[in-house]
Amino acid sequence: MSVYAAGLLISIIVYLAVGNYAGRKVKHLEDYFVAGRNAPTLLIVGTLVASLMSTNAFMGETGLGYSGFPAVVIILTAINCIGYTAGGLYFGRFLRRSRALTVAEYFGQRFDSRRVQVVAGVTIVLGCTAYLVMVTQGAATIINEVTGLPFYGTLLIAWAGYTLFTLYSGSSGVVLTDTMMFLLFAAVAFLGLAFIMDDAGGWFTSIRDLAAYDAKPGIISWHGAVGPDATWQTPVETLAYGIILGIAWGIVVAVSPWQASRYLMARNEHIVIRSATITAGVVMVLYTVLMLSGAAVNLLNPNIEPNQENMIWAALNVMPTLVGVLLMSGILAAGLSSASTFLSLVGFSASNDILPQKTTDNQLRLKMSRRAMFVISLVALAVAYALPEGKLFWITYFAGTLFASSWGPVAFMSVWSTRITEAGAFWGIIAGLLGNLLTNSLALLRIVDLPVLLDPILVGVVVSYVTVELVSLGSKVTEKEHDLRERLHRVPESEIDADKLARTLLWPKLLIVFGAAFSVLLYFFYVVPYQQATGEPAMGEFLMSAGVGLSLVVTGVLAWWGTTRSYRLPATHNAYAVPED
Repeated sequence: MSVYAAGLLISIIVYLAVGNYAGRKVKHLEDYFVAGRNAPTLLIVGTLVASLMSTNAFMGETGLGYSGFPAVVIILTAINCIGYTAGGLYFGRFLRRSRALTVAEYFGQRFDSRRVQVVAGVTIVLGCTAYLVMVTQGAATIINEVTGLPFYGTLLIAWAGYTLFTLYSGSSGVVLTDTMMFLLFAAVAFLGLAFIMDDAGGWFTSIRDLAAYDAKPGIISWHGAVGPDATWQTPVETLAYGIILGIAWGIVVAVSPWQASRYLMARNEHIVIRSATITAGVVMVLYTVLMLSGAAVNLLNPNIEPNQENMIWAALNVMPTLVGVLLMSGILAAGLSSASTFLSLVGFSASNDILPQKTTDNQLRLKMSRRAMFVISLVALAVAYALPEGKLFWITYFAGTLFASSWGPVAFMSVWSTRITEAGAFWGIIAGLLGNLLTNSLALLRIVDLPVLLDPILVGVVVSYVTVELVSLGSKVTEKEHDLRERLHRVPESEIDADKLARTLLWPKLLIVFGAAFSVLLYFFYVVPYQQATGEPAMGEFLMSAGVGLSLVVTGVLAWWGTTRSYRLPATHNAYAVPED
């Protein structure tokens, strides 16, 4: 057994041991579904980042950076980071306030409707199972590269690696292992960048060489390697795509089940806001590091096929053995953490939201959830084996953004709209899902050639919103729905606390300062050497660098404003604070 294979095996054993430890503490449904609603800030940040940054981040998206488009991912990340704070403030804390076990159950409670809960649960099973298939393939690819075992064998290993501890421990284990995996892959992302740049001649030499890289002209420019034979032919198309995907993924990280459901585990609402604010900064930095790493690998080997394996190649061929082992383990950890999240979500939704509830016995419902989870994991394993490899980036973007289309309008309107009705929510979810699927199918089958502005994500969002409005016009908000929404806006008495507020406001302030500092760092370490290499004003690169930092400043300002407005209430308003159930 090679040292790389041994490293992967040890990491899997550690995660199984942690899952076993957590599983022994599971006593009731809240432990299993939402980790007892007692998770601190670190664990919520860890599970938010880990569930987002799967093998797609370290392989699919880094492969996009290797192919010549690191700027696209950086631009869309800068925009979608704002979605974390917006989601935490305007949806996540209200979701937690509902005390639901799943996001679909929240929709069912909010609209007093079993059918809304069921249709939301169905979208979770469809979207998250598709995502689960892809991260299973990604984890299997890593094990295959290291061990040389047949792909079907590594699929089984990857499947067993996340299924065993997720089945037993549920969210209690997932939140712990997610945080461990997050700390590992975040550390090795920085180590990987350092060694790749060092091997390519040092930081400034690498940036200058990439700026003048003839094989992929414009690889680290603000628009990437555009041209007639490229994915995007003009800088405007690249920018439009980055902005549209950024908005779409901003909605995804705000309301999607694998992100918003993490807030159900938080100890209190202040932890929701702190976690969302910190996660925005962490994700922005990690994606910047990964995109620069992916681009820089070109200087060491420009002929890696498939391109999504560039970081695996770097781990095996560029880095010292120990660092390579850690990087491979980190990439595997990213896949396993996301897989455990998706598996738990589909299992919870299948048993809690879709199947009829014939018993209130906690132990029987736990068994039902575990059985549903196991069956779905087998389905995901079979599909992962049947599907061709190498489509991680595109398939995960397709699956992930289904929630932006089907849930985005309904989620925010469930909190902030007095007009949305049960029928509007039900048909809005269905219409958004179908709008996205049909438009994507037409584009995939090349029946129509859609312009960037008619991206299936946007089409789905618009169709969902219009459907909600039209159907709600023809139906009526019931008195119970009205009362349920009003209750969501009553701040629990325990959240009105000066000490909690002061600790929460510290993080937006730090993010504002960090955002400004990050732009300055990008200017000196990216814009200046880029301009030296090209001999021309790098205005586009300067604006991109400034925009990245500005997005974090905006995120921090939004978090500070929203938190202050919500929790620093004058004494005369204390009537709006209610005791927690």
